Amino acid sequence: MVENIIWRPSPNYDQRGSGTPIDMLVLHYTGMPTANGALDRLTDEASKVSAHYLVREDGQILALVKEEMRAWHAGVASWRGADNINARSIGVEIVNPGHEFGYRAFPAEQMVAVTALANGIVTRHAIPARNVVGHSDVAPDRKEDPGELFPWQALARTGVGLWYAEDTVVSQECISLASGEQGANVFAVQKALKEIGYHVVVNGIYDAKLTNIVRAFQRHWRPSCVDGNADEETQAIIYAVLAEVRRLT
Repeated sequence: MVENIIWRPSPNYDQRGSGTPIDMLVLHYTGMPTANGALDRLTDEASKVSAHYLVREDGQILALVKEEMRAWHAGVASWRGADNINARSIGVEIVNPGHEFGYRAFPAEQMVAVTALANGIVTRHAIPARNVVGHSDVAPDRKEDPGELFPWQALARTGVGLWYAEDTVVSQECISLASGEQGANVFAVQKALKEIGYHVVVNGIYDAKLTNIVRAFQRHWRPSCVDGNADEETQAIIYAVLAEVRRLT
């Protein structure tokens, strides 16, 4: 249970639209030098951006937009064939300077707050595990957040989000794939990533867009090496995540 949430309203919101379910949780980092600077931007009418919540590094939670309203946090984005991400999601901004301003680990106090907040959100809205994603998952061509230092596995252990069973990561008899490759192996990877939820064109061509999607996948599920190449380990984890998606569907 989350207590002592501070209400700091943002003017940047509108109606979700009739009949649109709230079935996604999108996690971001602020990507700005200071928390106050990020808060100012999220509450500035001229910026046209917002989120439902902002979580500071000390664990303080600010509520900016009511959950029943649409906050403007995801931008041009797509997941599981849907591109109206703002209309169907709750957006949480997590204070962190990001890759541009000195990316660093998320403090324990902050993650305690994020975990409690996220648990409440997914419970209230019955958000499925496969729909708890990062900004980079839904906008891999544009975004890196919350990045490879975000503890997705630990969060999933609390019941928020999806993680794969370690014993399902088996060696694939496949070759490493990278930009420029073509053929059946690329086609299979594309098909798997699309079923997981990524906006993939399944054409058997390892192009720049697929590189960005693989990089986003690695940030979430294989953070030890984020290079956009589908090496054997990355491919094995892709198929392990897909198996977990299918198990929960």
